[in-house]
Amino acid sequence: MNYTELCDFLQNRMQMSHIYQPVMLLTLLRHGGAATKREISRWILSEDQSQLEYYDQIVSGMVGKVLRRHGVVSLSAETFRIDSFDELTSAQVGNLIRICESKLAEYIAKRGDRIWEHRNRSLHLLSGTLRYEVLKDAKFRCALCGISAEEKALEVDHILPRKHGGTNEYSNLQALCYSCNAMKQDRDTTDFRSVNEMYSKRELGCPFCDPSARKLLHENKLSVCVADEFPVTTCHSLVFPRRHVSDFFDLTPAERNSVDALLHLRRKQITENDVSVSGFNVGINNGETAGQTVMHAHVHLIPRRSGDTATPRGGVRHVVPGKGDFDGH
Repeated sequence: MNYTELCDFLQNRMQMSHIYQPVMLLTLLRHGGAATKREISRWILSEDQSQLEYYDQIVSGMVGKVLRRHGVVSLSAETFRIDSFDELTSAQVGNLIRICESKLAEYIAKRGDRIWEHRNRSLHLLSGTLRYEVLKDAKFRCALCGISAEEKALEVDHILPRKHGGTNEYSNLQALCYSCNAMKQDRDTTDFRSVNEMYSKRELGCPFCDPSARKLLHENKLSVCVADEFPVTTCHSLVFPRRHVSDFFDLTPAERNSVDALLHLRRKQITENDVSVSGFNVGINNGETAGQTVMHAHVHLIPRRSGDTATPRGGVRHVVPGKGDFDGH
């Protein structure tokens, strides 16, 4: 292609599903028109935010923490530094670099490819076709946390780790984001593929399984906040998981976190817009004997204002008549 044809391709004919094409062409253009596969890969890696986020965690949570503990480096805001660097001569810096390079070469020679097993344990053992099938069937989402491949890089995980006899059979593979895969490690044999299916559970006729008819206040991936249709006080709100589950204690940690996030968000909104609110009752009716009438777990967020009841003392203890006013703590 000549210059005109290249411009036309870039501006009019290049269809992008990811960053790879322009990054590859940038690398070639910056390297005199030619570059090795490894050079192109390095440039793609430098633009991959999900991979950078992974190593951000390594830097701050592992290597940076160790070096700070030994007094080798310090951290200010987002910047690590060797505090004594300005006192070093160029010859000393050069010598320190050579020592680092020597230590690195020595470690690589001793450990070989094993040092990268946490990142490529499935990459080089599974065919591209099989990897694609696993990711496609997972709808390009992590089987554990549900995050999309567009937000965080996905890896193909062996449910039963290879070191414990796990095979490359399709039935032993699941899609996990790099964070969930790193947390799972090679000692865990949990199959997370049904987790996202569980989150889609709905029950016909449940008023909370289809909240579209209600006044939606806030929502996130796993939970919803709506206005209570029979409010006890102004701005009485309900927060509940999208999944149909009757018992609050059966919520997953992810669902509890999502419910908690909406409770905080709604509380903040109410207090910012209504200065008369000076307190809240946060309540859950869990089970029929506890007064639960809609068998879809939900949390009441009830704003309280000074004087809205003659005797607020006791709060939620008033759910049992005569037990609200007492002399305890």
